[in-house]
Amino acid sequence: MILASFSFVLGLIVGIVVVLAVVLFVGGYVANRRRQTMLDERLGAQVEAADAALADARAQDRGWDRATIEAAARAAVAPREIRDLHLVQVVDKPGTDADQAVFRVVGADGSETALTLRRRDGTWVSA
Repeated sequence: MILASFSFVLGLIVGIVVVLAVVLFVGGYVANRRRQTMLDERLGAQVEAADAALADARAQDRGWDRATIEAAARAAVAPREIRDLHLVQVVDKPGTDADQAVFRVVGADGSETALTLRRRDGTWVSA
């Protein structure tokens, strides 16, 4: 009788420990997933900002006027409304007619498209 009650209590304790371990494992997994998602979003934003700053610095280093390039980009996507315009890449090949500027255009509706401008006879036009 004592042995049966001892094995019942031991089984109950082992069962509680197993259930507690499963609950802690699942809770830790969910918390880690949330944390990783937030870190990925923050890292993506930081990388995007660094890319934009690098492209802008490269354009300035090459003597390109940012306002002129942006005006050409806005004209290329007109009449579409633009929420954001990000210079993401500057391609400076030998000669001025081979130069390219790549923008990420975010529309008013949140849609994103890539726009490549090329320099032709000293002016920026859509490629």
